[in-house]
Amino acid sequence: MNNHAKLDHLNYKEIKSEEFNLAILPWGATEAHNFHLPYGTDNFETGIIAAQSAHLANEKGARAIVLPTIPFGVNTGQTDIPLVINMNPSTQKKIIDDVIASLHRSGINKLLILNGHGGNDFKSILREAGLPYPDMCLCSCNWFQVLNHHQYFGHPGDHADEMETSLMLYIYPELVLPLKEAGNGQAKKFAVPGLNEKWAWSERKWTQITNDTGVGNPLGASAEKGEKFFKDVCHQLSQFIYDLASTPMDRFYKY
Repeated sequence: MNNHAKLDHLNYKEIKSEEFNLAILPWGATEAHNFHLPYGTDNFETGIIAAQSAHLANEKGARAIVLPTIPFGVNTGQTDIPLVINMNPSTQKKIIDDVIASLHRSGINKLLILNGHGGNDFKSILREAGLPYPDMCLCSCNWFQVLNHHQYFGHPGDHADEMETSLMLYIYPELVLPLKEAGNGQAKKFAVPGLNEKWAWSERKWTQITNDTGVGNPLGASAEKGEKFFKDVCHQLSQFIYDLASTPMDRFYKY
Protein backbone atom coordinates (compact mmCIF):
# COMPACT_ATOMS: atom_id res chain seq x y z
CA MET A 1 0.00 0.00 0.00
CA ASN A 2 2.06 2.88 -1.37
CA ASN A 3 1.69 6.52 -0.32
CA HIS A 4 3.98 8.11 -2.91
CA ALA A 5 1.03 9.21 -5.05
CA LYS A 6 -0.61 11.05 -2.11
CA LEU A 7 -0.29 14.83 -2.10
CA ASP A 8 -0.37 15.10 1.68
CA HIS A 9 2.70 12.81 1.93
CA LEU A 10 4.79 14.83 -0.54
CA ASN A 11 6.79 18.03 -0.13
CA TYR A 12 7.23 21.09 -2.32
CA LYS A 13 10.59 19.88 -3.65
CA GLU A 14 8.96 16.69 -4.93
CA ILE A 15 5.86 18.42 -6.27
CA LYS A 16 7.88 21.13 -8.02
CA SER A 17 9.75 18.56 -10.10
CA GLU A 18 6.66 16.56 -11.10
CA GLU A 19 4.01 17.10 -13.77
CA PHE A 20 0.62 15.52 -13.13
CA ASN A 21 -2.17 14.95 -15.64
CA LEU A 22 -4.85 13.61 -13.30
CA ALA A 23 -5.95 14.49 -9.77
CA ILE A 24 -7.96 11.99 -7.73
CA LEU A 25 -10.19 13.29 -4.94
CA PRO A 26 -11.31 10.55 -2.53
CA TRP A 27 -14.65 11.39 -0.92
CA GLY A 28 -16.17 9.52 2.00
CA ALA A 29 -18.47 10.22 4.95
CA THR A 30 -18.56 10.28 8.73
CA GLU A 31 -21.39 8.03 9.87
CA ALA A 32 -22.28 5.02 12.01
CA HIS A 33 -21.36 1.62 10.54
CA ASN A 34 -23.22 -0.96 12.61
CA PHE A 35 -21.80 -1.53 16.10
CA HIS A 36 -18.41 -2.92 15.07
CA LEU A 37 -16.98 -0.54 12.44
CA PRO A 38 -15.76 3.04 13.02
CA TYR A 39 -17.51 6.19 11.86
CA GLY A 40 -14.62 6.85 9.48
CA THR A 41 -14.96 3.55 7.61
CA ASP A 42 -15.77 5.15 4.24
CA ASN A 43 -12.81 7.50 4.57
CA PHE A 44 -10.33 4.78 5.53
CA GLU A 45 -11.46 2.53 2.69
CA THR A 46 -11.62 5.20 0.01
CA GLY A 47 -8.32 6.82 0.91
CA ILE A 48 -6.30 3.63 0.79
CA ILE A 49 -8.01 2.33 -2.36
CA ALA A 50 -7.28 5.65 -4.08
CA ALA A 51 -3.62 5.60 -3.03
CA GLN A 52 -2.98 2.00 -4.05
CA SER A 53 -4.88 2.26 -7.33
CA ALA A 54 -3.02 5.45 -8.28
CA HIS A 55 0.30 3.85 -7.36
CA LEU A 56 -0.40 0.88 -9.63
CA ALA A 57 -1.53 3.21 -12.43
CA ASN A 58 1.61 5.34 -12.05
CA GLU A 59 3.76 2.22 -12.32
CA LYS A 60 2.20 1.74 -15.77
CA GLY A 61 3.05 5.30 -16.76
CA ALA A 62 0.19 7.46 -15.50
CA ARG A 63 0.95 10.72 -13.68
CA ALA A 64 -1.83 10.77 -11.10
CA ILE A 65 -1.85 12.57 -7.75
CA VAL A 66 -4.24 11.71 -4.90
CA LEU A 67 -5.67 14.66 -3.00
CA PRO A 68 -6.58 14.45 0.71
CA THR A 69 -9.84 12.64 1.43
CA ILE A 70 -12.97 14.72 2.04
CA PRO A 71 -14.37 13.11 5.22
CA PHE A 72 -17.99 14.35 5.18
CA GLY A 73 -20.76 13.16 2.88
CA VAL A 74 -24.47 13.61 2.25
CA ASN A 75 -26.20 12.03 5.28
CA THR A 76 -29.56 13.80 5.26
CA GLY A 77 -31.36 10.55 6.12
CA GLN A 78 -29.28 9.97 9.25
CA THR A 79 -29.48 13.29 11.08
CA ASP A 80 -31.06 11.67 14.14
CA ILE A 81 -27.98 9.46 14.73
CA PRO A 82 -25.44 11.07 17.11
CA LEU A 83 -22.40 12.69 15.48
CA VAL A 84 -23.26 11.71 11.93
CA ILE A 85 -21.88 14.71 10.05
CA ASN A 86 -24.03 15.77 7.11
CA MET A 87 -22.63 17.81 4.23
CA ASN A 88 -25.29 19.11 1.87
CA PRO A 89 -24.79 18.76 -1.91
CA SER A 90 -24.69 22.55 -2.18
CA THR A 91 -21.68 22.56 0.18
CA GLN A 92 -20.02 19.79 -1.82
CA LYS A 93 -20.49 21.94 -4.93
CA LYS A 94 -18.61 24.84 -3.34
CA ILE A 95 -15.71 22.58 -2.34
CA ILE A 96 -15.54 21.06 -5.80
CA ASP A 97 -15.59 24.52 -7.41
CA ASP A 98 -12.54 25.56 -5.38
CA VAL A 99 -10.69 22.29 -6.01
CA ILE A 100 -11.28 22.55 -9.77
CA ALA A 101 -10.07 26.17 -9.81
CA SER A 102 -6.90 25.19 -7.94
CA LEU A 103 -6.21 22.28 -10.29
CA HIS A 104 -6.80 24.46 -13.33
CA ARG A 105 -4.27 27.02 -12.07
CA SER A 106 -1.79 24.17 -11.59
CA GLY A 107 -2.22 22.96 -15.16
CA ILE A 108 -4.07 19.74 -14.28
CA ASN A 109 -7.02 19.30 -16.61
CA LYS A 110 -8.51 16.05 -15.31
CA LEU A 111 -10.26 15.34 -12.01
CA LEU A 112 -11.62 12.03 -10.79
CA ILE A 113 -13.77 12.00 -7.65
CA LEU A 114 -13.39 8.53 -6.16
CA ASN A 115 -16.55 8.11 -4.10
CA GLY A 116 -16.87 5.73 -1.17
CA HIS A 117 -20.30 6.68 0.21
CA GLY A 118 -23.67 5.72 -1.24
CA GLY A 119 -25.30 9.01 -0.23
CA ASN A 120 -22.94 11.04 -2.42
CA ASP A 121 -23.93 11.67 -6.03
CA PHE A 122 -21.66 14.00 -7.99
CA LYS A 123 -23.10 13.82 -11.50
CA SER A 124 -25.22 16.97 -11.40
CA ILE A 125 -22.56 18.83 -9.42
CA LEU A 126 -19.87 18.05 -11.99
CA ARG A 127 -22.15 19.06 -14.87
CA GLU A 128 -22.57 22.53 -13.35
CA ALA A 129 -19.02 22.88 -12.00
CA GLY A 130 -17.53 22.06 -15.38
CA LEU A 131 -19.32 24.82 -17.32
CA PRO A 132 -16.55 27.43 -16.78
CA TYR A 133 -13.86 24.87 -17.71
CA PRO A 134 -14.52 23.42 -21.18
CA ASP A 135 -10.89 22.30 -21.37
CA MET A 136 -11.21 20.03 -18.31
CA CYS A 137 -12.43 16.46 -17.88
CA LEU A 138 -14.44 15.89 -14.69
CA CYS A 139 -15.34 12.32 -13.69
CA SER A 140 -16.71 10.41 -10.73
CA CYS A 141 -16.50 6.74 -9.83
CA ASN A 142 -18.03 4.63 -7.04
CA TRP A 143 -15.32 2.12 -6.12
CA PHE A 144 -17.86 -0.09 -4.35
CA GLN A 145 -19.63 -0.70 -7.67
CA VAL A 146 -16.54 -1.75 -9.64
CA LEU A 147 -16.83 -5.48 -8.86
CA ASN A 148 -19.66 -7.99 -8.48
CA HIS A 149 -19.87 -8.52 -4.72
CA HIS A 150 -21.60 -11.89 -5.12
CA GLN A 151 -18.35 -13.29 -6.49
CA TYR A 152 -16.59 -12.48 -3.22
CA PHE A 153 -19.13 -12.52 -0.40
CA GLY A 154 -21.97 -14.75 0.72
CA HIS A 155 -24.23 -11.98 2.08
CA PRO A 156 -23.68 -8.70 0.24
CA GLY A 157 -25.51 -5.64 1.55
CA ASP A 158 -24.83 -1.96 1.09
CA HIS A 159 -23.62 -0.62 4.45
CA ALA A 160 -21.29 -2.12 7.09
CA ASP A 161 -21.95 -5.48 5.47
CA GLU A 162 -19.70 -8.48 4.79
CA MET A 163 -17.78 -6.56 2.12
CA GLU A 164 -17.01 -3.47 4.20
CA THR A 165 -16.24 -5.54 7.28
CA SER A 166 -13.89 -7.84 5.34
CA LEU A 167 -12.15 -4.86 3.80
CA MET A 168 -11.66 -3.18 7.18
CA LEU A 169 -10.44 -6.46 8.70
CA TYR A 170 -7.73 -6.44 6.05
CA ILE A 171 -6.70 -2.78 5.94
CA TYR A 172 -7.39 -1.60 9.52
CA PRO A 173 -8.09 -4.66 11.72
CA GLU A 174 -7.28 -2.72 14.88
CA LEU A 175 -10.38 -0.55 14.31
CA VAL A 176 -12.85 -3.46 14.02
CA LEU A 177 -14.62 -4.81 17.11
CA PRO A 178 -15.11 -8.60 17.43
CA LEU A 179 -17.90 -9.71 15.10
CA LYS A 180 -19.86 -11.10 18.04
CA GLU A 181 -20.53 -7.46 18.97
CA ALA A 182 -21.94 -6.60 15.53
CA GLY A 183 -25.63 -6.43 14.75
CA ASN A 184 -26.99 -8.68 12.01
CA GLY A 185 -27.58 -5.80 9.59
CA GLN A 186 -31.19 -6.76 8.97
CA ALA A 187 -32.96 -3.92 7.16
CA LYS A 188 -36.52 -3.16 6.09
CA LYS A 189 -37.40 -2.43 2.46
CA PHE A 190 -39.87 0.13 1.18
CA ALA A 191 -43.55 -0.80 1.38
CA VAL A 192 -43.95 0.81 -2.06
CA PRO A 193 -42.58 -1.89 -4.42
CA GLY A 194 -41.32 0.48 -7.11
CA LEU A 195 -39.03 2.23 -4.64
CA ASN A 196 -37.10 -1.03 -4.23
CA GLU A 197 -36.24 -0.97 -7.95
CA LYS A 198 -33.57 1.06 -9.69
CA TRP A 199 -36.03 3.15 -11.72
CA ALA A 200 -37.58 4.91 -8.70
CA TRP A 201 -35.91 6.48 -5.69
CA SER A 202 -36.62 7.94 -2.27
CA GLU A 203 -34.22 8.56 0.56
CA ARG A 204 -34.18 5.94 3.30
CA LYS A 205 -34.68 7.12 6.89
CA TRP A 206 -31.92 5.10 8.49
CA THR A 207 -33.25 4.57 12.01
CA GLN A 208 -36.59 3.45 10.56
CA ILE A 209 -35.07 0.70 8.41
CA THR A 210 -32.39 -0.76 10.69
CA ASN A 211 -31.75 -1.19 14.41
CA ASP A 212 -27.92 -1.27 14.23
CA THR A 213 -27.30 1.13 11.26
CA GLY A 214 -26.05 -1.77 9.16
CA VAL A 215 -27.60 -3.03 5.92
CA GLY A 216 -26.29 -6.52 5.26
CA ASN A 217 -25.08 -9.29 7.58
CA PRO A 218 -21.35 -8.87 8.39
CA LEU A 219 -20.85 -12.14 10.26
CA GLY A 220 -19.25 -14.00 7.35
CA ALA A 221 -16.52 -11.40 6.95
CA SER A 222 -12.81 -12.24 7.03
CA ALA A 223 -9.51 -10.51 6.35
CA GLU A 224 -8.80 -13.07 3.60
CA LYS A 225 -11.95 -12.06 1.72
CA GLY A 226 -11.06 -8.42 2.25
CA GLU A 227 -7.56 -8.88 0.87
CA LYS A 228 -8.77 -10.51 -2.34
CA PHE A 229 -11.46 -7.87 -2.86
CA PHE A 230 -9.03 -5.03 -2.14
CA LYS A 231 -6.42 -6.28 -4.58
CA ASP A 232 -8.95 -6.94 -7.33
CA VAL A 233 -10.73 -3.59 -7.00
CA CYS A 234 -7.40 -1.72 -6.98
CA HIS A 235 -6.26 -3.65 -10.05
CA GLN A 236 -9.46 -2.76 -11.92
CA LEU A 237 -9.37 0.87 -10.81
CA SER A 238 -5.70 1.24 -11.69
CA GLN A 239 -6.44 0.41 -15.31
CA PHE A 240 -9.26 2.96 -15.38
CA ILE A 241 -6.98 5.59 -13.82
CA TYR A 242 -4.21 4.82 -16.30
CA ASP A 243 -6.61 5.04 -19.27
CA LEU A 244 -8.13 8.27 -17.96
CA ALA A 245 -4.75 9.89 -17.27
CA SER A 246 -3.08 8.85 -20.51
CA THR A 247 -5.89 9.59 -22.99
CA PRO A 248 -5.33 13.04 -24.56
CA MET A 249 -8.25 15.43 -24.33
CA ASP A 250 -8.28 15.88 -28.12
CA ARG A 251 -8.67 12.11 -28.54
CA PHE A 252 -11.17 11.52 -25.72
CA TYR A 253 -13.91 10.24 -28.06
CA LYS A 254 -13.75 7.74 -30.89
CA TYR A 255 -16.03 5.79 -33.22
